Amino acid sequence: MEGILSNAVSILVVGMITVLLILWMVVVVGNVLILLTNKFWPLPEGKGTDGSSTVTANKMAAIVAAVQMYTGGKGKITKIEKE
Repeated sequence: MEGILSNAVSILVVGMITVLLILWMVVVVGNVLILLTNKFWPLPEGKGTDGSSTVTANKMAAIVAAVQMYTGGKGKITKIEKE
């Protein structure tokens, strides 16, 4: 009985270490991929990347109408940002 329990614990430990190593590798590879992508293929300038893009009058009217309808006239738009 004791041999079965120690075998189960050793398999548990090896499995948990393997999962942690794979997750660590996913994080590292993801961060390296992000760094390489931002370095070699940056976003073009002037496409609203600085958050200063303007909203057209038609879009603003549609947003205001939707907020008023949804909130019953109690909602107020203070800032529009692209996510």
